[in-house]
Amino acid sequence: MRLLAVSVTAYALSPIDLIPDFIPIIGYLDDLLLVLLGLMLVIRMLPPKVLIDSRVKAAEILQRPRSQSAAVFIVGIWMIGLAGLAYWLL
Repeated sequence: MRLLAVSVTAYALSPIDLIPDFIPIIGYLDDLLLVLLGLMLVIRMLPPKVLIDSRVKAAEILQRPRSQSAAVFIVGIWMIGLAGLAYWLL
């Protein structure tokens, strides 16, 4: 099962595709379908206890407090970078 999960991840991140991406629509559609079906198969093959434990852990992580000041800082850095890029391009 881990081999399948690693294979799906490797295919999703790999620049090598079954159908090249420069072919309109079909090039991206094969990526979408293969990765989606691979993830669905990995989730289906997971033992129920692992899936339940993972969902509980994810819910706990979502309940943690978030830093709005850190979010504003990061968005500010991106905005400065985009403004610099726009200035450089113009």
